[in-house]
Amino acid sequence: MIEPVALQDFFITFFSAAMVIMTGGLYALLFAYARLRHRARLMWMAYAAYLGLVASVVTLAAAANLFGSTFWITIVALMLIGYLLAPHAIWHLCVGTHRDEADAPGEDFSTAVHSRGA
Repeated sequence: MIEPVALQDFFITFFSAAMVIMTGGLYALLFAYARLRHRARLMWMAYAAYLGLVASVVTLAAAANLFGSTFWITIVALMLIGYLLAPHAIWHLCVGTHRDEADAPGEDFSTAVHSRGA
């Protein structure tokens, strides 16, 4: 059984949970923008945001007393691995989907992407 969060750890729990959301969103945003604009520097910033996500998740897990159970440590590790790999998989899926659309007669890749989004 997991012990509830101690009252003195409530602010740490709240702040680290908010940082999980913020750094996770920043990682996804920077990753997508770096791929769209072909900017290697933005990709490094995306991975820096991911490291912030890892730090936030570890802080949250420690404040929420999750390190006492192998089950919860495994869940946290799987979540971090999944969030590292998911943007790569989603990017390849989107590119593959739009490449198939761009193969239509009379349409190039940029027209297929922009005309479908409007």
